[in-house]
Amino acid sequence: MFTGFSSFLSLAVFGRNFWREIASHWDLLLSSCGEEGSHCQARWFFQGGAEAPLFFKARYWHQQHQKSRDQRRILTPKMEATSSKTESTLQKSSLDVCTESNKRQHKSTSDTVIPSVDMESIQNLDSDEDTTLGLDEFSGLSPYERKRLKNISENANFFASLQLSASAARLREMIKKRQPPESKRKMPKKRENGTGCRRSMRLLKVDPSGVSLPATPTQPTLIADENPLLPPGPLEMTPENRDDDNDLFKGFLQTWAEVSKTSIKNTEKELSSIKNYKANLNGMVINEDTVHKVTKGPILSVALHPSEIRTLVAAGAKSGQVGLWDLFLSISLPSTLFQTHQSEEDGIYVFQPHSQPVSCLYFSPANPAHILSLSYDGTLRCGDFSRAIFEEVCRDERSSFSSFDFLGEDASTLIVGHWNGNISLVDRRTPGTSYEKLINSSLRKIRTVHVHPVHRQYFITAGLRDTHIYDARHLNPRGSQPLISLTEHTKSIASAYFSPLTGNRVVTTCADCKLRIFDSSCISSQIPLLTTIRHNTITGRWLTRFQAVWDPKQEDCVIVGSMAHPRRVEIFHETGKQVHSFFGGECLVSVCSINAMHPTRYIMAGGNSSGKIHVFMN
Repeated sequence: MFTGFSSFLSLAVFGRNFWREIASHWDLLLSSCGEEGSHCQARWFFQGGAEAPLFFKARYWHQQHQKSRDQRRILTPKMEATSSKTESTLQKSSLDVCTESNKRQHKSTSDTVIPSVDMESIQNLDSDEDTTLGLDEFSGLSPYERKRLKNISENANFFASLQLSASAARLREMIKKRQPPESKRKMPKKRENGTGCRRSMRLLKVDPSGVSLPATPTQPTLIADENPLLPPGPLEMTPENRDDDNDLFKGFLQTWAEVSKTSIKNTEKELSSIKNYKANLNGMVINEDTVHKVTKGPILSVALHPSEIRTLVAAGAKSGQVGLWDLFLSISLPSTLFQTHQSEEDGIYVFQPHSQPVSCLYFSPANPAHILSLSYDGTLRCGDFSRAIFEEVCRDERSSFSSFDFLGEDASTLIVGHWNGNISLVDRRTPGTSYEKLINSSLRKIRTVHVHPVHRQYFITAGLRDTHIYDARHLNPRGSQPLISLTEHTKSIASAYFSPLTGNRVVTTCADCKLRIFDSSCISSQIPLLTTIRHNTITGRWLTRFQAVWDPKQEDCVIVGSMAHPRRVEIFHETGKQVHSFFGGECLVSVCSINAMHPTRYIMAGGNSSGKIHVFMN
């Protein structure tokens, strides 16, 4: 009769939770069957009886219904819906089980497979509660869900005991009480007929009678140029620190015009030995009488008159001034009680032939009574002592000049370097102030220009990083390539000069703190580097840059300023050895950036960045 329920009793049909329930009520099963028939009842139960499984499953449904009814009291509405849905699912499953059992009553027992279950397997199912798969469609709530619902109810009871909702309500009331009421600023009402503040009738542009004044046309304000160009043409040689009708100045000009006529030209002679040269340098001293402020502002160029009997120092300043200092008049003044402050400045005359810095200054080798000065303002002038004028030699308002030198020994032709890298040839014999030829060099900037003393067709230019040697006979206005390029420099170059007598050496001053000496005895495609002298050339922003120059009497020695303490001026041999250092004590307390040596006498003049000239002499 009940043999058709073999498949109905399998684990796949009832699920694990059903058989756990049977295992938990095993003692109740034994007591209901009796001790005598316990074994047969158990054997009948597992071998195909259907009443017992139905009994225990009905008992299981009844217990689940009692538990769900107890839990519904503590569930939320959402949880009650879940629980009721589960209960309806269980009831539906019971009807399906009964219907299926009735259909299978008439089937034979040969088609059934009865699982053999013992007590250990049922207990193992109960011990694996944590690893179960959960609910299936025939079972009720799992132990995990029952525990979860219990935790929810306990947490709800705990939070209800805290009375958080009441505390939150009290806090909201306190915040509302403390919040100040929003107050809008009331704008004052405008008075239509009220009198306003008093205002100036001049600012209102109204006359006393109340009639409005006519508007005055505004004229555009012109910004004056800080350094306006001086008018073209010759300028009178009028000292700024003297009166125009000063008889002393007229005597000064007349004296130097006569001295220049009797000046001995610099003839070629053999070099003296280093020993004699050092002995003569040791005899050069400085004192208070040989230090004086000549110009206003930093000195950029210094020149010494080649006279053998008098000493005249010329200085070009950043302000565009040219100062002349006759040391004979300053030193030979009698120190009497009647000496005034005016007499202390006798021998110093300051002129303003340019409006911008004077970067190059030379006495003419053909006529020492002429002093030529070049400025950034694009003008090149010649000061004539005999005529007391500054004659304009060349003028180019579209470009800025940087340096110049004499191409011919008669000083009739000049070569001028421009800051934009151009080179111009100037002939003083032709009328006008324009250049004869303008050449575009391969340099972006030109700082210095110097002509070879023997082969005067060659000249050297110092650019930003390169030094080039050109041949004046092969200059092309459209663009000229140099004969030789010196590319050993790593930073900006300040100057480059040939040696004064033979031109067999070239000295360059570079911002990489090195003085370089090249062998230019044979001008070919390359000239070798002989010596590199380590020397501090970092002068900073406020000091004039160093320029190493040759001694005209000793062409194997160079003169250069120094940043060392105590302040000094140093002389180096072409081999790199230091020959001499000029120390001045309290008379030399600043850096002499620009220095010049007398062509025949042992006189050295150095200019600093405040306009002072320091002279070392025997």
